[in-house]
Amino acid sequence: MALSFASIDVGVAARHLLQQPQTQSLPSFPNLPTPSRSLFPWPGALPPLPTTLPTGLPPLPSIPSVPTIPTAIPPIPFSFPPLPSFPNLPNLGALPPLPTTFPRGLPPLPSIPSVPTTPTTVPSIPFFSPPPFRSTP
Repeated sequence: MALSFASIDVGVAARHLLQQPQTQSLPSFPNLPTPSRSLFPWPGALPPLPTTLPTGLPPLPSIPSVPTIPTAIPPIPFSFPPLPSFPNLPNLGALPPLPTTFPRGLPPLPSIPSVPTTPTTVPSIPFFSPPPFRSTP
């Protein structure tokens, strides 16, 4: 890239000089060596790109099959251990024993006095219309 820009700038300068009147001749240097591209590698230049690029993706690794978990869980036998027996010791601060018989049913509800009902019909209100306006002669 930089070499092509340099050659364009040299060409523009040469045309500009050719259009100017020549007052003195420019010296020529025929014995200078022509630099080649391989003699001056750019520092930090990238290595050349490969001519053929890989196509496609590598095959995916094979994944081993996962064993299925049974959905039905077999019942686990379980038995409660026997309850320990305690001697009849008085327990200070214990609640009194519950009654052996419980009352059945609910007590009757208290009587609620009847509430007077409000009429649901609205009485009709007579429509009031003003007398017709009379113009006086």
